[in-house]
Amino acid sequence: MSMPKKEGLNVIPLIDIMLVLLAIVLSISTFIAQGNIPIDLPNSKSAVQNEEKEKVVIVINKDNEFFIDDVKIEEENLKDELEQIDSKTLIQLKSDKESVYESFVKVIDILKEKKHENFAITTLTK
Repeated sequence: MSMPKKEGLNVIPLIDIMLVLLAIVLSISTFIAQGNIPIDLPNSKSAVQNEEKEKVVIVINKDNEFFIDDVKIEEENLKDELEQIDSKTLIQLKSDKESVYESFVKVIDILKEKKHENFAITTLTK
């Protein structure tokens, strides 16, 4: 009389379950990445209250031209113009999706250098 073979753990159904879970996680994370994620910056609660009083809008268009409150600013004058803005004023940065990333970084760098407290980033579509 022969001994019955030891039944091992069948891992194939477990692998199937893991693949399904992985697919779900990947699809959810892709969905989250494509959505608009609000950025909560310091002083953002007070910024909402002050928005009506003091707000400066900086726009970078698809030709990488800078505008401060709809007035075109040459790139070499950008730093001087931004230095004059009070550090508590809300700066709203809008960048065209076709603009060069360096232009966007340049504005952020100047604001960080002057320790600007209050800015929000908005993206523009075509």
